[in-house]
Amino acid sequence: MQPLPGAEAFSSALAARLAALPTDAKAPSPPYSNRLALESSPYLLQHAHNPVNWYAWGDEAFADARRLGRPVFLSIGYATCHWCHVMEKESFEDQAIATAMNTHYICIKVDREERPDVDAVYMSATQQLTGSGGWPMSVWLTPEREPFFAGTYFPPYAGSRGAGPGFMDILTELVRLYELEPMRIRKAAQTLTAVVRDVMAPGTSADKRPGPAARPGTTPIAAAVEQCHRAFDEQNGGLLLQQKFPSNVPLRLLLRHHQRTGDARALSMAVRTLAAMAQGGIYDHVAGGFHRYATDSHWLVPHFEKMLYDNALLITAYTEAWQVTKRPDFARVVRETCDELLETFLAPEGGFFSAMDADSEGHEGKFYVWSEEELRSVLGPGEDTDLFLGHYGVTARGNFELGNILHQRQPDEDLTQRLTPLRAKLAQVRRQRVPPLRDDKILASWNGLAISAFAIASRVFGEPRYLDSARRAADFVVTRMRRGDGQLARSYRDGRLGTSGFLDDYAFLAAGLLDLFESTHELRWFDEAHRLADETETLFADKERGGWFMASEAHEKLLARERPLFDGAEPSGSSIALMNAARLAAFTDQPRWREVAQRALASYGPQLEERPMAMTETLVALDFLIGPVHEIALALPDAKAADDLAQVLRRTFCPRKVLVVGVPDSAEWRALETKIPFARDKVVQGGRPTAYICQLGRCQLPTTDALLFQQQIVAQPTV
Repeated sequence: MQPLPGAEAFSSALAARLAALPTDAKAPSPPYSNRLALESSPYLLQHAHNPVNWYAWGDEAFADARRLGRPVFLSIGYATCHWCHVMEKESFEDQAIATAMNTHYICIKVDREERPDVDAVYMSATQQLTGSGGWPMSVWLTPEREPFFAGTYFPPYAGSRGAGPGFMDILTELVRLYELEPMRIRKAAQTLTAVVRDVMAPGTSADKRPGPAARPGTTPIAAAVEQCHRAFDEQNGGLLLQQKFPSNVPLRLLLRHHQRTGDARALSMAVRTLAAMAQGGIYDHVAGGFHRYATDSHWLVPHFEKMLYDNALLITAYTEAWQVTKRPDFARVVRETCDELLETFLAPEGGFFSAMDADSEGHEGKFYVWSEEELRSVLGPGEDTDLFLGHYGVTARGNFELGNILHQRQPDEDLTQRLTPLRAKLAQVRRQRVPPLRDDKILASWNGLAISAFAIASRVFGEPRYLDSARRAADFVVTRMRRGDGQLARSYRDGRLGTSGFLDDYAFLAAGLLDLFESTHELRWFDEAHRLADETETLFADKERGGWFMASEAHEKLLARERPLFDGAEPSGSSIALMNAARLAAFTDQPRWREVAQRALASYGPQLEERPMAMTETLVALDFLIGPVHEIALALPDAKAADDLAQVLRRTFCPRKVLVVGVPDSAEWRALETKIPFARDKVVQGGRPTAYICQLGRCQLPTTDALLFQQQIVAQPTV
């Protein structure tokens, strides 16, 4: 192992730890190793053999920065980030650049998915300085952890990718300023830090503290829908943007607004966006599942990463849209996406891995694209092959630098179904290709989203495999991802648990377990969800103002303690915690959960008024809180009773409900009655499954008639 160029020699203890790491006897020994070889994060391990003297985030790095009088270079990314790979190859493996980094800086690598708290602080700084953000994130800090300069990807040298300075130029200039103009650096760092602290905790100043909680209205929901309509791409679906992310359109909010008001525009925007994504290249037409985003306005050319959270959220959105529209293509997309996650993302232990890379064999998208010649060779001659090539837009020239990205030129679900055997042939051939890297860490938060998706899809489409997978994932996270201190862990990989969980870990998992309870009717999952919600209040609640912080008091104290309000590619932890409180209020009839929800809404009031489109998942929770919420109890004569009432629930979009199902007088039901009041005193009538619909404990007459039951649950709500 060679010394890292320009770096201090490792201590004997560190050198011994690195030397003791297991090696692959069949692979050549890498010339360099750094501290990241001791980590478990796949992203950090990708950089373990750079010539850069990387540190993981921690006190050691900043202590060495103070000892040596150096600034800190902080690089944040994640394992399946394409431009992170590019910057690594161009800069972090370049000997001259590595020497400059090691000579003049203390260099830190952070996996944003394992440390979202660190990522949030320095993303805020990057956005304040540059007006945008992304990964890889490149931030320059003082030894006191205060940022003074930031950006995202930088080319290695001036002119490498057009005009502008290169990474080497920036390294050189910033260390010059740090050494020759320290007061300028200090002032810049202090000013930026103050802005970051203010931005990351909106609503915390005394003049913004909420007054008494008032019953919220639908005005911010209508405002968000109107903003979406003004920015909507009528031709292609989605918003009028050059790059299109699935999360840009609040699909589930649009469906709820339509259900409440009958607004045809809201339904049209949701359906057109979902249909366009399912037909475009952002969808994997061979195996199912969605890539991370489209790099064009037509949903054609994706950024080829596949993320667990994207696919979990889209499974739920397409399932709900199927309940509204009964479109067969939406049902197919749900099944194909679930099946792809089970094949590609499912860990042997039962949890779900995090992501699949965009790159394979050094090229983005190589695993997914096809030449016309290859397709004809695999599919063979015949009418169906010609139909396939036409249906999926295949040409000799292709539509991407490596070939053809399959996409449906025109929707034709009958033809799509006819071509299913041909897609299966391609899937079999594609399995023989070199696959992209898989980020095989298991995140509690993203697994919570996946548990929700599989539980909801199983309930709506009656697929036992999906329910079994949700159970296994839930059991894994609940039993294997508790740390020695009793707290939920953020991550798991190779038997190692990561740092204590953050707000979204607790909130997303609690939501997933509530969905699992409604699908399995097993009280265990309700109890676990309730426990997580209680822990959310203990660890993360802003006791003074309402709402929640991302990190607990036990987490590392950073420059700012974020109160996450705004949704991004994932919902904010606050929005899901709010929905959990609303659902628990309906399940338990405990006033404290209503108070938690009302205080949070009052705290978020100014932001909801100013930026409703940035808080659409909070608006989904608001829609639930406005109600009325149907408290539905299905009393069964025996545990295996299959009935028309359950079919009504599967096929009907009823977003404001809580559900219990079981056999009255059974031990499980008696235990359930002690925790969920609206389950009490329910009986089976005439030996047939019987439905009870209640609101705030007041119940309509029970029914065994499926048609009457459907009429009751689709009745237009009143505010």
